[in-house]
Amino acid sequence: MKIKKILLGSILLAATFTLAACGNSSSAKKTQLQKIKDKGTLVVALSPDYPPFEFQTIQNGKNEVVGSDVDLAKAIGKELDVKVVISSMDFNNVLTALSSGKADIAISGISATPEREKSYDFSKIYYNATNEVVIKKSDLNKYKSFDDLKNAKVAAQKGSIQEGIVLDNMKSATEIALPAIGDEINEVKAGKVQAAVIEDLIAKSYVSENPDLALAKIKVPNPKNNYGTAIALPKGSSALKKKVNAVITKLLKNGEISKQIQTNYKLSEKVK
Repeated sequence: MKIKKILLGSILLAATFTLAACGNSSSAKKTQLQKIKDKGTLVVALSPDYPPFEFQTIQNGKNEVVGSDVDLAKAIGKELDVKVVISSMDFNNVLTALSSGKADIAISGISATPEREKSYDFSKIYYNATNEVVIKKSDLNKYKSFDDLKNAKVAAQKGSIQEGIVLDNMKSATEIALPAIGDEINEVKAGKVQAAVIEDLIAKSYVSENPDLALAKIKVPNPKNNYGTAIALPKGSSALKKKVNAVITKLLKNGEISKQIQTNYKLSEKVK
């Protein structure tokens, strides 16, 4: 009788461990989408120095991060029926936040380069940009080509496509990598760098607020592969990627993304 009880107890114990193992296995297999739904929040990593896509403004006495990328993130949150939480940081830390699990998606004017695609998933392209060279207005006649910037110091945001443009097209210049676009603007204004390569809408936004700055009459070639702007997700986020792409497709089709960009461009002009 004791032997039977011991055997029965062993069987029950084994079954308990088996069920626990199955439960842990099931938990481990949760998709990124399911994890987001379970916690009820979508944490979005971005660098809020990129008007009209993401920038800071005072609303109801509080500092708020707004912009067309924020609007897009909120549309995704609405589709997933979760709260959107904005996590602000320097641009060069945005993708790292995905790797460390501190953010669920990254949306900050990010280009889906082949190198980045080795480590992250990307949504479909939702915006294609060109680039400009920002200089002092007093230097308009001095800098008319890349050759004119020979031996000059040229700023670009660290970890950005613009940094690659400087390195590829201005080999005789000294590239100065800075964490934020605002830093680039300040360095140009102070004369510490002679120029800064910045995405077109963002460059125009800063120039319109700084009468001592101007867009150089330099045609900036797009990178050999113009990858466009996309949302970055953790590698293997196929279910989440499908949902995100569905939102982007809808907003591109009805023109809402273009409308959001223009609306936020006007807002960024008012708050500066």
